[in-house]
Amino acid sequence: MELIDIGVNLGNRAFADDLETVLERAAAASVLAMVATGTTVKESRKAAEIAARFPRQVVSTAGVHPHHADSLTTEGLQELRQLAALPEVVAIGETGLDFNRDFSPRPDQEKAFAAQLELAVELEMPVFIHQRDAHARLLPILREYRDDLVDAVVHCFTDTREALHDYLDLDLYIGVTGWICDERRGETLRGIVRDIPANRLLIESDAPYLLPRTLKPKPKNGRNEPAYLGYVLEGVAEHRGEDLEQLGATTSANARRFFRLGRGLRISDKEGVDLGPELRSQ
Repeated sequence: MELIDIGVNLGNRAFADDLETVLERAAAASVLAMVATGTTVKESRKAAEIAARFPRQVVSTAGVHPHHADSLTTEGLQELRQLAALPEVVAIGETGLDFNRDFSPRPDQEKAFAAQLELAVELEMPVFIHQRDAHARLLPILREYRDDLVDAVVHCFTDTREALHDYLDLDLYIGVTGWICDERRGETLRGIVRDIPANRLLIESDAPYLLPRTLKPKPKNGRNEPAYLGYVLEGVAEHRGEDLEQLGATTSANARRFFRLGRGLRISDKEGVDLGPELRSQ
């Protein structure tokens, strides 16, 4: 089985001392590819550098998380545009709205989100979206741009059935994390994960965060890693009532399609690599 982790914060300081070992453990656990998430201009640059160092395992995104939306300047947006031109950068984001913590003023979040959606439209790249306690505001903004976006995923989905179907009505992909392994907080997600069409389902670790509660024994440092993605897959398979191997193959095919990945982990649109009939037909 070959898994793809569509969202991991490899530039986080939690991985500063042993990144190569983390990637080796991931490969040993059948997580053969991963997408390093950009959350600021600086972190997007770092994610791209990591992807360039490990071209057979890692690609990256370029964006500014809503927590940092008030830091996005005209110059910063231009640097995101430049980063997005790199062959290792496969999506715009992480961008969106977070009204749970409000680390950036909400008007700044909305402005930064719209600016990055416009960038994704301009560059014809998929979008990696964060949403927390902001569905009612994010949805109309997203609807305004959806017809012109090539694709979008709501990553780390933890919202309601109504929100899920709103996103599915826009033909979005849905990313599921170790939240589904949490018998306390993940109850709603466990009950609605069956609603996600097979061709719109993606899995992610969001490491170093969201360590699966089903992992035993837990690491002493409490750090999540891409190597634990299989626990997310197991949780999704259990609550969808599906075969583990088949589900793993499906989510990996979805990830390759969404991020336009060739078999050698480089995006076909930028390098002219043929996706192959099995991906072109999906």
